[in-house]
Amino acid sequence: MTGAYLSDAFATHKVEAMVKLLGLDPLDAEQWDFLQSETTQDLQAAPGSGKTTLIGLKLALMADAWTSVTCGVCVLSHTNTAKNEIADRVASLAAGRSLLRYPHFIGTIQSFVHTFLALPAVRAKGVEVRSIDDAAFETAAIRLLQHPNYSTLRSYVERQHDGTGIVSGATFTYKGGELVVTGATREPPFRAETASGKQLSNLKWSLARRGVFRYQDMYAIAHQYLAEHPGIVPAVSARFPFVLLDEMQDTSVTQHELLDLIFASSPAVVQRVGDTNQGIYSDADAVSGPASFPLPGAAELPVSRRFGPQIAAVASRLAVRRPQQVHGAGPDGQVAVLLFDEATATHVVPTFERMAAAIVPEDILLRRPPRVLGARQDRGGSQAYPQSISCYVPGYTPPGRPMAHRILIDTARAAGTQWRSGANSHEAATELWNALRASFAPLTGEALPALGRLERSAVTSGGKVRILLRELLTHGSTFSEATWGMIAEQLNVQMELLADRPLKTVGLEFTPAAEVAAAVGGVPRDSAAVPAVRSVPGTIQSAKGETHAATLILECLEKTGKKFDVTEALRMVAEGSDPQRELKSIRAAVQLVFVGATRPTHLLVLAAHRDRSQRYAKVMIDAGWDVRDLTEH
Repeated sequence: MTGAYLSDAFATHKVEAMVKLLGLDPLDAEQWDFLQSETTQDLQAAPGSGKTTLIGLKLALMADAWTSVTCGVCVLSHTNTAKNEIADRVASLAAGRSLLRYPHFIGTIQSFVHTFLALPAVRAKGVEVRSIDDAAFETAAIRLLQHPNYSTLRSYVERQHDGTGIVSGATFTYKGGELVVTGATREPPFRAETASGKQLSNLKWSLARRGVFRYQDMYAIAHQYLAEHPGIVPAVSARFPFVLLDEMQDTSVTQHELLDLIFASSPAVVQRVGDTNQGIYSDADAVSGPASFPLPGAAELPVSRRFGPQIAAVASRLAVRRPQQVHGAGPDGQVAVLLFDEATATHVVPTFERMAAAIVPEDILLRRPPRVLGARQDRGGSQAYPQSISCYVPGYTPPGRPMAHRILIDTARAAGTQWRSGANSHEAATELWNALRASFAPLTGEALPALGRLERSAVTSGGKVRILLRELLTHGSTFSEATWGMIAEQLNVQMELLADRPLKTVGLEFTPAAEVAAAVGGVPRDSAAVPAVRSVPGTIQSAKGETHAATLILECLEKTGKKFDVTEALRMVAEGSDPQRELKSIRAAVQLVFVGATRPTHLLVLAAHRDRSQRYAKVMIDAGWDVRDLTEH
């Protein structure tokens, strides 16, 4: 990386000046070591250890010292949330803003693959990309399945339980030097040479020629592109002599392999940062050898500034993938357990909200509304209880899934609540756009594009729809019937211009806000008991990377349907058991609890069924936890 930036970029006086300029806390020894490292290395960072702040500081210093006009810094993350946070931090300084343009790149692994590999590969074949979106692909695939050319496949699908998943999940995989059609997570239930196999392949390739793809397709296309054009690897690695990979624990096997093809043997400095205990990908354990994270001897950031000793002690006991003693240096927080039964499950969220209002300073609670998290959204066929978020929150509608009974304004109110809370604004906007796509369905042709494909210029139909979308998110909860009527009329006009063909509209009627309180994720309660700030429900997975003032983890049935996640977490804490001796399914369930439990700054509440978890109450109380039995009130 000689000549790419000034040699004194990380000199002590420059670091101290930048820390002061950014108003950061003094760095500890481990942070100094990582900041001044200029060689390839891994960093295992505990939740709330200032990882993102440290990355932003390092990038700001590097931007200030960068001299090359043709080579740049490449910063990759797994989620848009993390990518946006990094971009916002570097954009706060004039020098840092240079990293947001050529020759640098800050984005997700997915967008990196799109930009430098997959999209050039597709366009080189003369295909115009219309959408890279699993939901859009599903809509197009199911519609195309009705064509007579796919009658054998359609007949097979109709005879299977959830058979449409075979078609909606059709995915490209790179095997033996070519792209083959497989399922999203497994091989199709028929051989490729059968009539159904051939029709599935034809359907997939037909949509590919139209420019309709699934996210996973792009990795296979990129892999093929690299194999067919070996000169790309040295070109990309020369373009980016310094690579920083954030959230490394969530990088899948496919992503690992592709990144290794580009950077593993290159002279580029590659620094990988993450927390293996927060990995939520099911195939993360399959990554081994040189690609595994973190490698032996990795540096560590064990001190969390998000929460204090109480929550840190819980985090340390639930670190199931890699033992780590987390030290809490943040606010003195509180840990609580709510015990419930079938009759009191719906009391859990209101009780949590009242606890948050009493414990968390009001100004903090207003900035970071309390979050209610669970590992599962919906109830399954099992008789076990509770299974999911919906068992506690009647009327809960998972984000991104417009329901037939929910009209558009209800979704706008729900998405607006989430958007204004700042909990996950991108997810809220996507949820509302998906609802709009469902409410304005083209009578012919493909579905409307994914949100990311909408034009941004205010003079275009896409830009005008974006303006209306923001209006719905910002003010939808306050619309009168007259205002909603005007908005609906504008939507009718702009959505038809966007589609450029006739649309069928559904769900545009108006309902007063008071009538849909339960439908937007709330729980009916006495108005006198309603706290100042309502909680925002969602999955643990959707909350990764977030910081909350207060977090409630709802007990849910784990994937095998045999155990309950919060009860297993409480058992491990109470018994002090070795996580490595637990069943793989239990480790996976508790790992999600760990992710949720390390979000809050002031209050962590775990909800568990009384019959299973009351036996651990004494140990919890002795540890200073607040244990409340809702069945006794």
